[in-house]
Amino acid sequence: MTATAVVLAAGMGTRMKSSLPKVMHLVAGVPMLHHVVAAALEAVDEVLVVVGHGRELVTGYLASAFDQRVRTVVQEPQRGTGHAVQIAMSAIEPATAEVLVLCGDTPLLDGDALRGLLGHLRDDPRAELALYFAESSEESYGRVLFDLGRPTAIREARDCSEEEAAVQTKNLGVYAFRAGFLRETLPRLTTKNAQGELYLTDLVELAAGRARGVEAREARFQGVNTRAHLAAADASRRAEIIAAHIDAGASIGPGAVIDQPVTIEPDAVIGPYAVLRGRTRIGRGARVDVGCVLDDVVVHANARLKPYSVLADSEVGEDAHVGPFSHLRPRSRLGRGAHVGNFVETKNTQLGDGAKANHLAYLGDGEIGAKANVGAGTIFCNYDGFQKHKTTIGAGAFVGCDTQLVAPVTVGAGAYVATGTTVTKDVPADALAIGRVAQANKEGYASRLNGRLKAAADAAKAKKSGEGE
Repeated sequence: MTATAVVLAAGMGTRMKSSLPKVMHLVAGVPMLHHVVAAALEAVDEVLVVVGHGRELVTGYLASAFDQRVRTVVQEPQRGTGHAVQIAMSAIEPATAEVLVLCGDTPLLDGDALRGLLGHLRDDPRAELALYFAESSEESYGRVLFDLGRPTAIREARDCSEEEAAVQTKNLGVYAFRAGFLRETLPRLTTKNAQGELYLTDLVELAAGRARGVEAREARFQGVNTRAHLAAADASRRAEIIAAHIDAGASIGPGAVIDQPVTIEPDAVIGPYAVLRGRTRIGRGARVDVGCVLDDVVVHANARLKPYSVLADSEVGEDAHVGPFSHLRPRSRLGRGAHVGNFVETKNTQLGDGAKANHLAYLGDGEIGAKANVGAGTIFCNYDGFQKHKTTIGAGAFVGCDTQLVAPVTVGAGAYVATGTTVTKDVPADALAIGRVAQANKEGYASRLNGRLKAAADAAKAKKSGEGE
């Protein structure tokens, strides 16, 4: 039996106070629409998204995230939910037997709920549609009116009589329809309501007792209309994500923030207040310590990220160490057992297996060979004001502290660069490079220098005191 889901995502969402289409606001690191579409794809064969406001952004995202599994149709102008489904039905295959209709701003939906609603429709040969409802105090929801246990109408909040407004059975905005019923009945919708729109909810009354109501937990169907709703949905989804990772064998500290696409293998440890974003992957036994922030980072097995390190679009090899207080900028790659220590910044730089840069260095646009050592205070001078240039350090080379390597430049395998050297030309393999200003010692000069400096300071202090009198 073929089923299609129609996701309504054309609205502006004015209460969000944002130029971004409402359905593109992020929940657990992906647009809220992503959650709805993913849930629908667990339940049906095809998903059709009705777009309108900001449709270029919405359609572009759907194409990148779901390839050809999701199609879009445009609702322009927006004349209500019934109008949106009318447009969608013109694009649905004639062989479709059932149609789910969902709202794109309900990011806590899951596939189980949608499969369940389809099951209720299929199990009831009298029903032309099934809908979820809940006992709720939310005043903005439509009221579901019943007779003899079946829904007979839904009254939107603006259209309720005083008696209907007191009803606590509320519409949760998720429906399963028989496709034939939709094709027959959608043309009968009218705009005789407070908003002058075509209401999809009017189909319940037009079903004339052939609707089925299914009670559900309200929280799973919570819509997002304000920033406060968005924050609540984000917190709920993230709590589910963390619980799933813990169930799968990861240890996660309090306050950690983990996006939906993140993967974490068993025995990994995520410290308190770590933030894992995008398509970050954490390998088995790896440890991401307190306060680390990772964006699209691959951390291999048993690597260690020490506190407060920041990494983006980078890869940390097996058994490698990063931090504390390190910054790996995009296209940084650390080999097995490599070390990048406190206050080291890398960008577009690869460290080979066992290579080390443990303290206070900037390594940009470089390639560092296996087991090379980069001393504290080293700088790759990679930018000449117009172009970036590459620094290459061979395997086993030693670069002493406070060294400047002016790219493009190569230090050969096993070479030794003495502390304080400015390297402006290639260093051959197994060579010693040393470039320092000659040191001169003046015996007994320190006390005379200190005397002059103190006298100058005393004079400046006396002058300032005199000006203040």
